[in-house]
Amino acid sequence: MANEWLTPDYIFETSWEVCNKVGGIYTVLSTRANTLQINFRDRLFFIGPDLWKGKDNPLFIESDSLYEEWKAYALTKSKLSVRIGRWNIPGNPIVILVDFQSFFEIKNKIYTQAWEHYQVDSLHAYGDYDEASMFSYAAGKVVKSFYLYHLTRNDKVVYHAHEWMTGLGVLYLQINVPEIATIFTTHATSVGRSIAGNNKPLYDYLFAYNGDQMAAELNMRSKHSIEKQTAHYVDCFTTVSEITNRECERLLDKAADAILMNGFEDDFVPKGGVFTGKRKRARTTMLQVANKLLGTDWGDDTLIVGTSGRYEFKNKGMDVFLESLNRLRKAGSLNKNVLAFINVPAWVGDAREDLKVRLKSNDKFTTPLEMPFLTHWLNDMEHDQVLNQMRYLGMSNRPDENVKVIFVPCYLDGKDGIFNKEYYDLLLGQDLSVYPSYYEPWGYTPLESVAFRVPTVTTSLAGFGLWVKDLDRRQGIRDGVEVLHRTDDNYFEVADGIKDTISFYTASTDEEVKKMRKRASEVAEQALWKYFIEYYYKAYDIALRNAEKRLNELGINY
Repeated sequence: MANEWLTPDYIFETSWEVCNKVGGIYTVLSTRANTLQINFRDRLFFIGPDLWKGKDNPLFIESDSLYEEWKAYALTKSKLSVRIGRWNIPGNPIVILVDFQSFFEIKNKIYTQAWEHYQVDSLHAYGDYDEASMFSYAAGKVVKSFYLYHLTRNDKVVYHAHEWMTGLGVLYLQINVPEIATIFTTHATSVGRSIAGNNKPLYDYLFAYNGDQMAAELNMRSKHSIEKQTAHYVDCFTTVSEITNRECERLLDKAADAILMNGFEDDFVPKGGVFTGKRKRARTTMLQVANKLLGTDWGDDTLIVGTSGRYEFKNKGMDVFLESLNRLRKAGSLNKNVLAFINVPAWVGDAREDLKVRLKSNDKFTTPLEMPFLTHWLNDMEHDQVLNQMRYLGMSNRPDENVKVIFVPCYLDGKDGIFNKEYYDLLLGQDLSVYPSYYEPWGYTPLESVAFRVPTVTTSLAGFGLWVKDLDRRQGIRDGVEVLHRTDDNYFEVADGIKDTISFYTASTDEEVKKMRKRASEVAEQALWKYFIEYYYKAYDIALRNAEKRLNELGINY
């Protein structure tokens, strides 16, 4: 860390995903918390939405004694209803969960102020905009109340907000407590994600897109407006990769002041004999489910491949993964059976009773079940994108084929009824993972994969893929990570690249595989938070210095 950098005394960090496991931002915050907590012992506060009232949230350990007096003051003085406790993650940082429901009554007034001060257009809001904005506003009020009660102008304070959902609170603080330095991180621009998700070419035509115009065309003016205005007005605007920074520059008309790459902690990756045992049990479970479903007797020499993530069929590259498996199936030159899992939560119904019956039996089955590519029934089989593409490609796991695909459309939380293991306890059983994303600002799934010593395939359109390329690992999968070049229009080349990588892996010797697995874990070691945290200190410095300038312009001595 540069010695001359300004460092905050207190950090407040807010996100919809604090104590609320939704996606990748949860991973960013929860894995980084311990690294910051070591240096800012209990001067680090996370603020999240109180969504679990009356229910037990396993991620939140409530405390009656933490900041008891301020809590009462906040309720009396500002009508803020908060619960304070600790996040049940390594480091156990302090968490403030805020009830934001009461602010819906004054939302028009809040939106009017945002328009008058910052030209934030909330007129076209719909969906989750109101809920996110009221939470964001409430989070801003929480920090203002805490600051006025506990802190002074001599304390250097940073407020770090994540994604468009938290923008309103940042702007509220800049007006009401200008002494607080603000940081805003967009993990993916709302318009960029929408362009990609609507099958419009994002990359070749990025130079020609106008963010405001595209926001209007894609009916997301309000989300785009809060994101753009926050990016322009905060003390330090950040994003998570160079590829997303290009989006920000074009679609938000603002380049990031700092790039905060997403690090990782490996404290939940088992070591030594524990790892070996878990890997063996994971493979046994996956092969047992597959064999009972397919009516096969595939053994431990089967190559197990997997993909996972949010159900964004094109953005996450599920379409091209299926295409590659279809090509592999037709190539017919493999010297191993290949079993591919698509672990993606969909509109899931019940775990299959017929499969559960077979799993309880010690018998071996030689005939497949009906639809032998699905572990759980779906509520809308007809319109599911994975099933539709498999139908289109004629992929039905015929008995004579040595490439089989199984769709697992549920959260792997240990209670799904079929595997009954958590995601990480199955991930380490794979031989190879494939994440051929078209739109991926960073890409935690391939990073998690290599941390569990599973070599991975990603693309040059993922932030993680770009970072790996900069590591100068030119041997691709031999170095643990294959980064396939991906553009708007080379879909079939990418499919062939995946096919060739899987084929190469099936032909590798045990010693070669061992080396690839070791090289994969070495990549993960270079992405630990102890290395990436420096980017955050740089952002804190930028924010604190810009806040100082802002205060001087306002005539306030910092």
